Amino acid sequence: MDQTRRAVHQPARPTFSELFTPKLVTVLREGYTLAHFKADAIAGLTVAIVALPLSMAIAIASGVTPERGLYTSIIGGFLVSALGGSRFQIGGPAGAFIVLVAATVARIGVDGLLLATMMAGLFLLAIGYLGLGTYIKFIPYPVTVGFTAGIAVIIFSGQIVELFGLKLAGKEPGPLVPKLMAIGEAAGTINLAATAVAALTIITIALLKRFRPKWPAMLIAIGLASLVVALLAMPAETIGTRFGGIPRSLQWPAFPPLSLDRIIDVLPDAIAFALLGAIESLLSAVVADGMTGRRHRSNCELVAQGFANIASALFGGICTTGTIARTATNVRAGAHGPVSGMMHSAILLALMLVAAPLASYIPLAALAGVLAVVCWNMFEKQAFATLLRASRGDALVLMATFLIVIFRDLTEGIVVGFALGSILFIDRMAKSIAVEADHQSLVQEDVADRASAYDSSEASDADTVVYRISGAFFFGAASTVGTVLDRIADQRRNFILDCSAVPFFDSTAANVIEGAAHKASRAGVRFIILGASPQIRRMLINHGVKRPLVTYAASITDARAQLKKAAPAA
Repeated sequence: MDQTRRAVHQPARPTFSELFTPKLVTVLREGYTLAHFKADAIAGLTVAIVALPLSMAIAIASGVTPERGLYTSIIGGFLVSALGGSRFQIGGPAGAFIVLVAATVARIGVDGLLLATMMAGLFLLAIGYLGLGTYIKFIPYPVTVGFTAGIAVIIFSGQIVELFGLKLAGKEPGPLVPKLMAIGEAAGTINLAATAVAALTIITIALLKRFRPKWPAMLIAIGLASLVVALLAMPAETIGTRFGGIPRSLQWPAFPPLSLDRIIDVLPDAIAFALLGAIESLLSAVVADGMTGRRHRSNCELVAQGFANIASALFGGICTTGTIARTATNVRAGAHGPVSGMMHSAILLALMLVAAPLASYIPLAALAGVLAVVCWNMFEKQAFATLLRASRGDALVLMATFLIVIFRDLTEGIVVGFALGSILFIDRMAKSIAVEADHQSLVQEDVADRASAYDSSEASDADTVVYRISGAFFFGAASTVGTVLDRIADQRRNFILDCSAVPFFDSTAANVIEGAAHKASRAGVRFIILGASPQIRRMLINHGVKRPLVTYAASITDARAQLKKAAPAA
């Protein structure tokens, strides 16, 4: 019998070089022109204007001095763009890290934070080079929405003191409920000047976003608030009065104090930084892909994040990651490639060298107003409401992640949300599998063999039954399918199990089939497995599902031929 072997073409696996070549190299190889540089320079300037106030605001909210936010954007941001796997990623300090960084600083100080950041960089290098970045995309959407919304609430709660210029009796508590109680007790110390400055900042940003969306709303709002406070001599605290301004240069690179006890002490913080940095940076890269139609290299991106965090810590910066808002701004500003992110860092350095004295006049209430707007934008209100309405399962995952992030811990929120999402997925997949009688298979055959079909009277043999399994057959569906198979495997002389619609088998499923095959064998039932893919067939054979328990058939015609051949002569 002539058989034609069908060639199966599979895409070649990318080489190590292809996986870890920075997008900067790819862009330069394509041909980088003066027009491309002009586009990147304009985009870099636009992003730098947005990043200048935001970097300082995030640093202050994280419990460190404002210049450390600038160091992060300058050093970390440059390396993220130069070495990363995304054309448009902008690196720097991110609002998502505020809670973790502030807790780390409060517990072990700035030196401990720098050590944890360097260790997180090493972990990110390991995650990237081991190829684990591919799996971070499996985090369910309700988890990311709930996580981001929870962070937005926590960050906003941390800005209330600066927004209203409150004077707390002691140190501001970290957990949400004690923090709100302390804020309530300090309500009588409200500073009307600080409140007015914060309101002016927020209103200015909102109006500019509404009527002049292309203008740098945050920078204009900060400049206006600073001018008003200086001209009217308003009693509002500024960067100068609290921090003494910012330096006009980068600090020399230096290692933080190292010891085994210190490393063990900061290990949990480093792991949390690495996991959050990986999630945040790849999420930002995915957003850029969606806006541009490009594809990022996830593991290359994580390697770049690793080097960026190590270098940022060496220069006194805090955690670096991909920033969604600044990356989106970069895309909208017409960036061509990673040079725009490198330009953004260079422009920030120039601004720090030239305009550092002016930063002393920036009111802290204005920076808190900027972060309040960031929190409003971070809380994806439409997505949150949609998921609440979508299904009970999605709503449960969303709210569990959201509430645990707010009232417990960021890492716990991700872990619990991911676990609930996985259970929900297993439940849905288990319910999607179907086991049903396939009467039509006994009166039909493959199109290629239609000429040799059996007539319907022969095909409707009462001693033969065909059942079809549809859907992924795995441990979650094993009990359901096993119950059905146990009920039907000993009712006829011939049992044909059609697995052609099963895309996936696991060892639990193979064990169920083995049990049904043994039961059929004891009852004298001939068991044929139809349409199993090579992978599924290999799995079954490895579990003992082979002759003489079962035989395999490629088509219903093949199965009927086996039955006819095995039937006793009349």
